[in-house]
Amino acid sequence: MSWVTGLTTAQVAAMTSSQIASLQTSDIVALSTDQLAAFTTTQIHQYFSTLDIAALTTQQINLGLTTDQLAAFTTAEIGALTTAQINKGLTTDQIAALTTAEIAALKTGQVTALTTTQISQGLTTDQLVAMTTNDLAALTTTQVKLGLTTDQVASLTTSQVVALTTAQINLGLTTADIAALTTAQVAALKTAQVAALNTSQINLGLTTDQIVALTSAQVGALTTTQINLGLSTAQVAALTTAEIAALKTSQVAALNTAQLSLGLTTDQLVAMSTADIAALTTAQVRLGLSTDQVASLTTAQVAALTTAQLNQGLTTAQFAALTTAEVVAFKTSQIAALSTAQVNQGLTTDELVALTTAQVAALTTAQISQGLTTADVAA
Repeated sequence: MSWVTGLTTAQVAAMTSSQIASLQTSDIVALSTDQLAAFTTTQIHQYFSTLDIAALTTQQINLGLTTDQLAAFTTAEIGALTTAQINKGLTTDQIAALTTAEIAALKTGQVTALTTTQISQGLTTDQLVAMTTNDLAALTTTQVKLGLTTDQVASLTTSQVVALTTAQINLGLTTADIAALTTAQVAALKTAQVAALNTSQINLGLTTDQIVALTSAQVGALTTTQINLGLSTAQVAALTTAEIAALKTSQVAALNTAQLSLGLTTDQLVAMSTADIAALTTAQVRLGLSTDQVASLTTAQVAALTTAQLNQGLTTAQFAALTTAEVVAFKTSQIAALSTAQVNQGLTTDELVALTTAQVAALTTAQISQGLTTADVAA
């Protein structure tokens, strides 16, 4: 048994420098929590080696070390703490007492040893910001999900956000966490991180302001599933024309009819490339585009419509909504693809009169005999 066990806290506090320096690790481990608390921060710093620190029991850490003593630890002494001492020893108050320099000095193994309670109730936002990107990336998905609060997530630097793994994002961040991200943090996400978002995080997490903050590259990284099942009509409506123009044809083809008819504005539709317009399915054209949207198409977009989109996609009401300028923009192959119903019920006399000679020549005999009325022919 160590000779120090019989000392009172007053006697411990009165120990000379030489007496403290003579303590062996076995003596230090034998100290009661009250005796340990009696040492000054200077005494611990000068006479306790990193081996002594690492040898302290979890009980000594938990009940013996004061917040002042911990705050006075050097980075080497902090680095000497074992994962068990951190996980089972440190209280939330002790965690909160650590300086930002001490937090930055933690090794990744020590960071992953933190409990979710220590993280959520102990770590301050300033301490979290002080963590290295490697330490942050080392957090488990459980630590992220159950440990980090929305305020802590919102406090992360853009460098730290970029350091998050796809697993931490997909399995760790809640929809509330996603919503708490600033637009600067969202804009800093790597394309792989954006692609890792699950549909719930997109649908229930991303705000319209965050949607607007996405870069063209980030929008282009969205998967077809994220678009089809994740984006709400309000989120689709929030996309900028630049973001719409950045969509790939596969992404456009993934838009559901509700997103097209209730979300997409005419300005957004006009911003689509001709390749994107041509990529729309016949169902998207028929059930997704409103008559106002059809009427807003540019002549270049109209000319890009496939014969299937025209013949099987556009309803007679949609066709009737086309302007004369749009009809005149039709290629001869598009004219020939029109159904007799579209010709009969969709083309106005003004549009017929405006047709070019090449377009008139492209009309099939069936279109003329079954589609045109006597009034049309007379016109």
